[in-house]
This record gives sequence, structure tokens and C-alpha cells, in this order.
Amino acid sequence: MSNPETPAAPGRRDRAGNWPAIHAERAALAADLAALDDDRWEIPSLCAGLTVREVLAHITAGASLNSVRWMAGVIRCRFDFDKQVAMRLAEQLGGSPAETLERFRRAVPSRTKPPLPVVAMLGEVIVHGEDIRRPLGIHHRFSIEVLTQVAEYYQGSDMVVLARGRVDGLRLVADDGPFAAGSGPLVTGPTLALVMAMTGRAGHCDALGGDGVEVLRERCRPGFTGA
Repeated sequence: MSNPETPAAPGRRDRAGNWPAIHAERAALAADLAALDDDRWEIPSLCAGLTVREVLAHITAGASLNSVRWMAGVIRCRFDFDKQVAMRLAEQLGGSPAETLERFRRAVPSRTKPPLPVVAMLGEVIVHGEDIRRPLGIHHRFSIEVLTQVAEYYQGSDMVVLARGRVDGLRLVADDGPFAAGSGPLVTGPTLALVMAMTGRAGHCDALGGDGVEVLRERCRPGFTGA
């Protein structure tokens, strides 16, 4: 179980305010995986079709890819964004789990990013961190302030991951923090579960309640493209 002192950034939404939390979450994830046996790296993650090792390589890729390299990859892959993601993941996988983890450790302090808002990078390490931790039975306690910021971002964005379209017409209310958004049938529960469900992780709907839960669960199905 990890419990880092995640830096807070009260009232701030600028680039500098988000990076300390991103770095803290990356460091916490690296620490959680430090003693992982080789065979456990091949456990399927919550990210469809990827092992926990592959998801970690994907996070490393995001922390190593600036706007110029991102665009070059998009052109190289002929605007097939899934192909670009797979190509960059393969670049960071390495020859062994130990190498995959070491590459991720080197990326912990990075401020490099694709052409995305910095809060999207915070969301990535939280969501993909849980994609890795949950199948491994690792519990991590997040700052409620950080989770709230990420929830606010996802409920209003379909950039990279469909989230806004998934919760359209639903009222989301956290029972452990201040997050609340939308209108319609209620979905309520822990902020982390709301974040994970917004990004398509159906299993986290089990921690949610309200008349809108089954609608949200259905929208987490593979292939969902909008409400």
C-alpha cells in the first residue's frame, strides 16, 4: 500500500501547479511496482488488451513525447492514432520488466508531454496507475483535491479518451469530496470510482450508486462512441 505526500495546488490550474502532483503520482507508482515478480508483469491490466507492463510503458511514452515527435509519429502512422500509441509503447517496453520499470523511473521528473493540457497528464497517471494497481491488488490513497481536479477535467472533455460523451445526461456527485457535475439520473460514489467509470472502466461502477449507474455501466462497454 502506498500513501505519498501528494503536493497540493489550491486554486491553481496552470502548468506549474499540476506538475508536482504528476511527479508524485509517477514516483508512487514506481515504488509500488519495485518488488513485483516478473510473472506478475504479464497480468492483464484494466486497459483493454494490455498487460500491466505494457500500460507502464505507455505512461513512459507519454512522458517522453513532445509535440514535435508526436506529430512526426502521427504523420508516420498516416494519422492512425492507435498505431501511433502502439508504436510509442513498443519503444519504451524494453527487453525485460526491470528495463520497463527503469525507463519509467527515468521519466518520473519529466515535464515533456504531447499537445495536451497538463491536467490530462495528471489524469493519465491516475487512471493508468489504477489500470495497473487494481489487477495486482495494490491500494493507493490519492489526494481528494487531485482527484477532484481530474474528475472536473474528464467530465468536460473528450480529448484522447471519451469521457464527456459517456456521462452526458447524468448527474455525477462524489460522496467523499466536492466534485459534482451534470444533470439527469444520479450517479454517486467515491471520486476515484467516478473518474475511472468516466474513462470507461466498467468494474468501478460496482462502487457507485444511483439511478444512473446502469446507464453509465452500459456506456463503459467496448465500442461506445457517444451518448
